[in-house]
Amino acid sequence: MERLAGRIMLLWGWPRAILAILAGALGALALPPFGFFAAFFVSFTVFVWLMDGTTGHPNGGLFSRARSAFFLGWLFGFGYFVAGLWWLGNALLVDAEEFAWALPLAVFGLPAYLALFYGLAALVARILWSDGLGRIAALAFSFGLAEWLRSFVLTGFPWNAIGYGAMPMPIMMQSAAPLGIFGVTVLAVFVFSAPALIGTKKGMGLGLAVAALLFCAHFGFGYWRLHGADAAVAAASKDPIEVRIVQPLIDQSRKLDDNERHSIFEEHLTLSALPPQNGGKRPDVIVWPETSIPFILTDNPDALSRIADVLQDGQVLITGAVRAENAGVGFAPRYYNSIYVIDSQGQIISASDKVHLVPYGEYVPYEDLLRQVGITDAIAMPGGFSAASTRSLLTLPGGRSFYPLICYEAIFPDEIDDSVERTSALLNVTNDGWFGATPGPYQHFLQARIRAVETGLPLIRSANTGVSAFVDPFGRVVEGMDYNQKGVIDSTIGSIPVAHWYAHTRQSYFWLVMVVMLSIAAISRTSFKFKKN
Repeated sequence: MERLAGRIMLLWGWPRAILAILAGALGALALPPFGFFAAFFVSFTVFVWLMDGTTGHPNGGLFSRARSAFFLGWLFGFGYFVAGLWWLGNALLVDAEEFAWALPLAVFGLPAYLALFYGLAALVARILWSDGLGRIAALAFSFGLAEWLRSFVLTGFPWNAIGYGAMPMPIMMQSAAPLGIFGVTVLAVFVFSAPALIGTKKGMGLGLAVAALLFCAHFGFGYWRLHGADAAVAAASKDPIEVRIVQPLIDQSRKLDDNERHSIFEEHLTLSALPPQNGGKRPDVIVWPETSIPFILTDNPDALSRIADVLQDGQVLITGAVRAENAGVGFAPRYYNSIYVIDSQGQIISASDKVHLVPYGEYVPYEDLLRQVGITDAIAMPGGFSAASTRSLLTLPGGRSFYPLICYEAIFPDEIDDSVERTSALLNVTNDGWFGATPGPYQHFLQARIRAVETGLPLIRSANTGVSAFVDPFGRVVEGMDYNQKGVIDSTIGSIPVAHWYAHTRQSYFWLVMVVMLSIAAISRTSFKFKKN
């Protein structure tokens, strides 16, 4: 191992750059649908050894070393994000004549931008770098900082944070409850990087012991939580309601065809009216995916009447739809990506609009400037969508409420506000049909499952083409339907949560872990400089 570490440290030029990219790309195997978390052990071990060899120009001083480290981190991140996000290009091929030109921007441009955060991580780590355990702590701190920044800078895009690679199964998801995804990320980077100590020997015994302890604690805490999970879920299943998820499997090209609108609407209604599965009770709530209704519902009273014809007394439909709002004389209407709750009389009794829109998918940042150079939304709605200023809970008859997360809103843990404490379930409606049979829908599903663990709430997830599922508060799939399947799934949702985990608690633990890692790195760095002098 020492010989291998030495050879990697001494690499220079293109071999060094290519290895950094490959190390990052290898890490993507830890993500869905593969879930091979051991890949990160190799990925980060190689990255640490590459960082050890980051010297910069002999006469360049600190700036040269920092620049070299930043570029190394960028290469590592570029490999990771290209391998993990290449499927985004599939959305542009749905209407290839219009948007195929932007394929390189999606496949390489976005990863190039996201890699800047990993470049920053490497730069910060290099400033704190030492010759033993401290450099592993420095890397954990810097990647935690980078992933946290990535969650909100320029609207944020925390997709595929490193911590998700450490949570491929429910027993490994439970650490997210107290720590959140960013806290898990910090500790995961520490553990994944620890094998690098074998190649350099310095701090090896203590470092590997701490990493092994953290790894065992990760599994042990998961085992402890899941051991009492069934009893906790049973205790929370008071005043249950029956919920049906509809997965209609509508091809995206059909959704863009005006001539298909009526048949798409009827397909949803037909699935909704199917008899209960396995002789169970009829559903009280029926859930359709994001933008299921292919027209402005409030402009089509006949559609509301048709829904009322299908729903039985007391049933309600929750559906994604586009909502139009009159902006006044002389102004174009505003459009919102919304969720409606419709009762058996065909009345809209509750609604919620999407708060966090997809840049370049649902709106164009700096729109006036970019439209001049031909960059427009990847949607058919004139002018794009408008964002809601606040999130509204979806209130059902009887006072029960769901917390709505439309599409990729489910990837932003810190945007779930305190009103979630008043709800009995998370509701995620989405349309991942844009991305085809790629890793994208599975990555999205994992991130939504982690939100259930973090909040201590069950998750109801309806996706047009999959993955749709009922997920319990421990991230376990109760009932589900895989990608590219058509049908319905029925399950029961209780009225009270298993346990609410508060966002401020997770944030406090995240920063506590960050302070611990920074302290170890700083002490090691100080000691390292003292020894050199």
